[in-house]
Amino acid sequence: MRWLELHRRLERNTGLLIFGILVVSSIGGMVQLLPIATQHAHAAPGLKPYSALELEGRDIYIRESCSTCHTQQIRPLLAEVKRYGPYSRAEEFAYDRPFLWGSKRTGPDLARIGGKYSDTWQKLHLIDPRSVEPRSIMPAYARLADEPADSSGSIQARMRALATLGHPYSAKEIDEAPAALAGRTELDALIAYLQSLGRASAGAAMP
Repeated sequence: MRWLELHRRLERNTGLLIFGILVVSSIGGMVQLLPIATQHAHAAPGLKPYSALELEGRDIYIRESCSTCHTQQIRPLLAEVKRYGPYSRAEEFAYDRPFLWGSKRTGPDLARIGGKYSDTWQKLHLIDPRSVEPRSIMPAYARLADEPADSSGSIQARMRALATLGHPYSAKEIDEAPAALAGRTELDALIAYLQSLGRASAGAAMP
């Protein structure tokens, strides 16, 4: 009866109810965030920061809002693992800023897409999705084949910024970045990025 009376008092007192909600929410938030805050980010074995071309492709992926329709996180559920491969682990995203996990799958998850299809298939799919997937509703990205990679000339600045955040780029890699993108298109860069996804963990022992 005492708990019932307390419940009734909470329902009648708006201020007390709000305070109770805040307390409970704070406890739930601490339970979720404290373990993450006390862990150190370690890269998965064999994981390397994105190359200049892959990094350019990743920025194009972000610019075109690809993460709106594609996730990059395989949940530890049997159906997901059977369809997409080993589930995603935190250490795989050590060099991802920002994270592109996504939440909506209009298209398939891309966490393990690297190496699943050839560069030629990826090119055809991006230029005309219906040519390889007749039921696809993905928009075509043929225009990327006409745009030079790093037209802004900012690749070195981006790599230096990431280096300050702990990405192990060497001075040589940064110096050679413009040459690595010379003569390449935005389509080439996007394909390079897609082909890099999940490859670092492909040969590692997965739980």
